Amino acid sequence: MKNQFSRRKFLGLSAAAAAFTMLPFDGVNASESVQKKKKAKKPNSKFGGVQIGAITYSWRSMPGSAEDTLKYCLECGISSIELMGNVPESYAGLPQGNIPRLSKDATEEQKTAYQKASAQLADEQKKWRTTVPMTKFEELGKMYNNAGVKIHIVKFSPENWSDEEIEYAFKAAKAMGARGVSTEIGDKSAQKLGPFAAKYGMYNILHQHGQPGEPGWNFDKFLDYHPANMLNFDAGHYFGATGLHPNGLIERLHKRIFSVHMKDKTGPKGNPVNTNMVWGKGETPVSDILLLLKKQKWPIYVDIELEYPVPQDSDAVKEVKKCVEFCRNILQ
Repeated sequence: MKNQFSRRKFLGLSAAAAAFTMLPFDGVNASESVQKKKKAKKPNSKFGGVQIGAITYSWRSMPGSAEDTLKYCLECGISSIELMGNVPESYAGLPQGNIPRLSKDATEEQKTAYQKASAQLADEQKKWRTTVPMTKFEELGKMYNNAGVKIHIVKFSPENWSDEEIEYAFKAAKAMGARGVSTEIGDKSAQKLGPFAAKYGMYNILHQHGQPGEPGWNFDKFLDYHPANMLNFDAGHYFGATGLHPNGLIERLHKRIFSVHMKDKTGPKGNPVNTNMVWGKGETPVSDILLLLKKQKWPIYVDIELEYPVPQDSDAVKEVKKCVEFCRNILQ
């Protein structure tokens, strides 16, 4: 009897299962929904209170559309980004032109044609920038935000643009949700862009390379031009050019540092000298910098800038992901 009962129970369950398979695939859809939720899980690269992100320049060896860049962020687990200006402008439809590069042995006629075509394209781009609605930039910002990636800087480098185009740069960056526009440090950019940044309640964020290694060079001069001027302090370039510990400058100017570009380099007396290295193989005190920011709880973004050569068996996404994990292991 026990065996008969077990058999009846089995047959009953089998019948129920068969009937279930004839119903709409709610169970499958539910499973797919769970999978989608898992896939849609937003990244979080804030470790120990320090926001780790990247600059899109890190993926320069790969396709660079707005969609591609967002995909790279998600694959790396990055939740903030410094967006190079070409990414949103291409997305929004900036005229690109098709001007071939000049060869070293170009004729005068070819040079003249190149200059004419370049000037024509510049005029077309200026007209576009000063008339384009902000719709596509708002759309791009929402696309990134919805995926869990915050655009905190857009690097337009507009100091050589007309005033109307500079207005456009800050409006477009603001439409994307950024807090500032970045550019290369210099007297012109520090003097000219600060007032525009203040007008839009934003920052003019100045990025340096190896200039601190030059005699008499200092950051204060450029910050003093306008209170809206902030630094995108490149700790790797600073150490590579000076050999000085970046924490000294960070401690002194932390209120004027918006973000730090992080890389690992050898110093001016290293072997090889002032050279980008795989993280952990250089001499830049990356750990010290991250732990200082964690301890002091200063709201300074840290952006990975991948500059060392990508190994043949890897790609830029995989290498940036390694850098993210490097930071995570220090901060958590």
